[in-house]
Amino acid sequence: MTVRWQVDYSQGMSFPESPVLATARLLVARMERLSADSHWAHRASGLRGSLLRAIELVDQAAPADQEILLSALEQLNQHGFALLTRAAHEIRPPDAAPN
Repeated sequence: MTVRWQVDYSQGMSFPESPVLATARLLVARMERLSADSHWAHRASGLRGSLLRAIELVDQAAPADQEILLSALEQLNQHGFALLTRAAHEIRPPDAAPN
């Protein structure tokens, strides 16, 4: 697993990125790849926007506030996994005929 590092320029320290934050970034990337023809793509765009705003808030928050924000981000992550799971059920193999 690759660990991203964040740099705190005010203190000159770097620390590993939270797994919740890394998961949110991964979910955003996966949602961007949903087919525009998918019913779930429209729903994913709203959730993707919420994830991006939450990621930005966590990135800009003071360390004392990050725990609360990460807990909210974890809930968004759970919604993201559920959405991607439902979208995956729509995917047909290339040789399958449309219904």
